[in-house]
Amino acid sequence: MTRLEHALSIADLRELARRRLPASVFEFIDGGAEDERTLADNRHALTRHRIVPRVLVDVAKPTLDTPVFDHTWAAPFVVSPMGSCVLGWPEADIAIARAAMAHGIAYTLSTMSTTSIERMANAVQGRLWFQLYVLKDARINDQLVARAQAAGYEALVVTVDLPVGGKRERDLRNGISIPLRFQGKHLWEGITHPAWAWQMLRAGLPEFENVRGLMGEEGAGLTIAARVGQSLNASYQWSDLARLRDQWKGKLLVKGVQHPADAARMADMGIDGVWVSNHGGRQLDGAIAAADSVPAIRAAIQGRATLIMDSGVRRGVDALTAKALGADAVGIGRAALLGACVGGEQGAHRAIEILIDELRRAMQLSGVPDFSTAQVELA
Repeated sequence: MTRLEHALSIADLRELARRRLPASVFEFIDGGAEDERTLADNRHALTRHRIVPRVLVDVAKPTLDTPVFDHTWAAPFVVSPMGSCVLGWPEADIAIARAAMAHGIAYTLSTMSTTSIERMANAVQGRLWFQLYVLKDARINDQLVARAQAAGYEALVVTVDLPVGGKRERDLRNGISIPLRFQGKHLWEGITHPAWAWQMLRAGLPEFENVRGLMGEEGAGLTIAARVGQSLNASYQWSDLARLRDQWKGKLLVKGVQHPADAARMADMGIDGVWVSNHGGRQLDGAIAAADSVPAIRAAIQGRATLIMDSGVRRGVDALTAKALGADAVGIGRAALLGACVGGEQGAHRAIEILIDELRRAMQLSGVPDFSTAQVELA
């Protein structure tokens, strides 16, 4: 058996990734903001619930099929947008997207991906969504939206919980900054992690391809991200979202929602999907756990929008718990990336495979034959 086959859980993949990656890179992926209270609470909010199983139900062939908008996914998972995945594995964006397509689920490309909108669309055939970070320069936003539309992305996900970057103290202590400033410890980490270092050297300096040339300079590299971070639009308001709703011709989701009043207003204005998220605990430390936000938001939108939840999903049973709380599907970010950090596309495939297998088993043990119609009781 290979090391991927030995991995029985996302926690196993996390441990393999921890061993393979330099400490600074692993903590960049694994860490959260400030004291990491919200990072921890995301898991606690899911794990403290207990499913009350039903018995004498035919669960010989449980179906994980999940209707989302105009399509039926093979499982209730969507890959959440993630930037700088290349630090874990070269071409990690495409690797994860291909694994997602193989399992019949959607993939969300981040604005800060090192794979361009167009290159991803050419490389991967399937459910592709694009995530938009809102920048001060409306022209840049418009260009990104137009490119995603032209490339055939079926949904646009606008992130609204990032008016400013969170204080990630692990990254500050480790010298993981954008632009990246190499220190002596990074050289030592490369020497002591030769497989990772060799891959990075062969791949070359990553470029944030989606914003290349949009900030007045062609040298994309890591320095572009610094300018993007400084260019986040902290004044983005409801009127701007209404304009985007009119501009985008496909399904529009808003990511980073945690208050039911905000969700209700979004449903009123015709937003197709409300994505409940606290950015995986990487922004406001002390924010409510994502799973704890779901019931009130479900009640507020009253079925007028699809509800997706991410932040803290590490087990297949988490999707069943989220369903019971009111989510239609769940986003997976770190779980898929940790797999890719261990073995590229095959590692991402293994991560998704683990979650799907765990969910199927949890459904059978809970007496749930069909995820889309599941009526799960929690204690």
